[in-house]
Amino acid sequence: MDPENTVVGLCARGMAAEAADRPSEARELFRQAWEAADDDYEACVAAHYLARHQSTPEETLRWNLLCLERADRVGDGRVLPFYPSLHGSLGRAHLELGQPNEARGHFESAAARLGDLPAGPYADWLRLRIAEGLRATGPAPTEPEPLRALLEALCARADLASLALLLPPYVEDLGRPEDAERITGALRMLHAERRLPPTEQAALAEVIGPRG
Repeated sequence: MDPENTVVGLCARGMAAEAADRPSEARELFRQAWEAADDDYEACVAAHYLARHQSTPEETLRWNLLCLERADRVGDGRVLPFYPSLHGSLGRAHLELGQPNEARGHFESAAARLGDLPAGPYADWLRLRIAEGLRATGPAPTEPEPLRALLEALCARADLASLALLLPPYVEDLGRPEDAERITGALRMLHAERRLPPTEQAALAEVIGPRG
């Protein structure tokens, strides 16, 4: 985004106010950005930030829908990186309103657009939030998950090395075949080291078994 753009500059100042825990100032700067917007792109940017400062989920949803409408009107590469975050925000707003079916559709759209984001910490964080949304809106497990039980055992004794290997693919699972392969690969690497206590090593083998 062009830092010389008036709307972008106001939003940057608003983000700085957010970081300094001055929410009223941030909201006012984002409101000024909205009023200063001259086209759909600028309105999209301002609406995205204003949505974060609404007092009710209904208003949050309304501003995010408005942001989506303006992004669709722009329709070019400038807004492509906005869609994962935008659909994720819409999904969370629908969840707060008790609308899991509508939320699920947005989380799925967000997951499908993650490739439009450059790699980095923000993309990693957003993937995590989207994965959380997909789990929250998916079918409830019918029995305790063996992998989760294993992770809880590792947490209980603070096995940080094992957790560092297993947690990223587990919490970032979007339900795609490649995500399942990533988790299975991490499990196999840990199993090959054979350094867990016997009960956990056996549980690890049990988790890997059905995965082939």
